[in-house]
This record gives sequence, structure tokens and C-alpha cells, in this order.
Amino acid sequence: MSEVTILKIGGSVLTDKSKEGKLNRKEIARIAKEIASGDVRRLILIHGAGSFGHPIAKKFGLDIPGRQNYTGVTLTHEMVKDLNRAFVKELIENGIAAMPVHPMSCAISSKGRLNKMMTSQIELMIDNGVVPVIHGDVVMDLDWGVSILSGDQIVLHLAQRLNAKRVGVGTDVDGIMDDDGKVITSITPKTFSNIKPLLTTSKNIDVTGGMSGKVNELVKLAEGSIPSYVFNASKKGNVAAFLEDNVDFGTVIRSD
Repeated sequence: MSEVTILKIGGSVLTDKSKEGKLNRKEIARIAKEIASGDVRRLILIHGAGSFGHPIAKKFGLDIPGRQNYTGVTLTHEMVKDLNRAFVKELIENGIAAMPVHPMSCAISSKGRLNKMMTSQIELMIDNGVVPVIHGDVVMDLDWGVSILSGDQIVLHLAQRLNAKRVGVGTDVDGIMDDDGKVITSITPKTFSNIKPLLTTSKNIDVTGGMSGKVNELVKLAEGSIPSYVFNASKKGNVAAFLEDNVDFGTVIRSD
């Protein structure tokens, strides 16, 4: 399969993470416009759950291994679908042939790690000029019954499986920060052990590991020579710049 570009937009950008189920409509509209302006072929979009997933998953204890509250699973899934629907709708209104892909229907985990995910439909979408829009979700789990599948795990799986040429992760911060609040411009698998203690989880409810969970996945990509860029998608123009391969900001995570 020809190389693809993967862009993940964090739920912290698309929603107000401090208020359950609240869209950040202004940011969704801006980001959709920037994605349209980038005019990238063979693009996969992934987004986090933000306030549409984390609070409700926490409320039903779905972040606890083996907690099988299937009412909570359904309600959480419906919430993240609402966010996905709003994002897809805005993308379509900006001329992007976007289609939703819901992991609950095509992925299985094992002890909270993605075990397998059907990608044939995603590949067909890309081959036909469609932009798949995938999201963090709750999925069936071989060992625990059900577990949370983060968008960051999906990024890792699809980038490896579909031969991504590069990955962008748009968050609500400028990149990976050091103790002085300055952006660390580059991380490699060799330097990661020194940087790992600096990583913290989100100040809001986050059931997927926050920045620490994110970088752990991206370092695995770097080990396979797939570069990724962590940048602030809340800043106007950054999403478009990434898609235009014109990134001189944020943190790059690469092999060496």
C-alpha cells in the first residue's frame, strides 16, 4: 500500500475537557478548514474522546481492568460517536470526503492493548479518495471482557500496518516540555528514558494515560523509523503546516 499520512487531533482540542459532552465548535470548524486547505492525499484522521469519553468512562469504572459494565460501555460508545459525528459533519461541509470508522465494530484488545483491528475497509476508503475518521473508543477485550482503546494505540497500529510516512499528533500544548516549560525539540528511543520522568497525565480526567501514554506509543513508531510530530493544534495554522510538511515547531520523535 502506498504511504499514508496520519493526523491525530486530541480530544482536548475538539472539546472542553472540563465540561462533560461539550464541543469546542469554533476549534472543530477551524481545524476542518485547515485540513481541507492541506489537500493531502491518502490521509487518515484519528481523534481523541475528550469530554465525550473520559468522564463517562471514569464514571462507570471502565478504566479499571476487568470492570464489565456494559451499560457504561454502550453509553460511552454513543458519546464518542456523537463527537465523531460532529467532526465528520464539519469535514464534509469543508469539501472533504470523510467517513466515520468506529473501533468498537472492528477492533479487539487483549488486557487493554490493541490485539487486532480490521483495516481492509480503511485501505479501501483511502484507495477511493475517502478520509477515514477514527476515534478512541471502548472495545471488546479477550481477557477483560471490555477495555478502553485510546486513539494513540490506534495511531501506532495503523501507522505500522499501513506504512505511514509520518504521523502528526495535535494537542493543546506546544509539544513535549522540559522542567523549565520549554519545548523539547527532539526525542529518540535512546533519549526517551531521560525524558520519561518529565511526562505527566492530563490535569483533566484522562483514562488513557495523558502525555505519557501518547509518547510511549510514538517512541515505538520511532523504533520502526516512522517519525511523528507532537504540536499545538490549538494554534492557528499548525495543522495546515503539518499537512504541508512545513513543521518547524513542536517535538519530533524520530529514530535518531
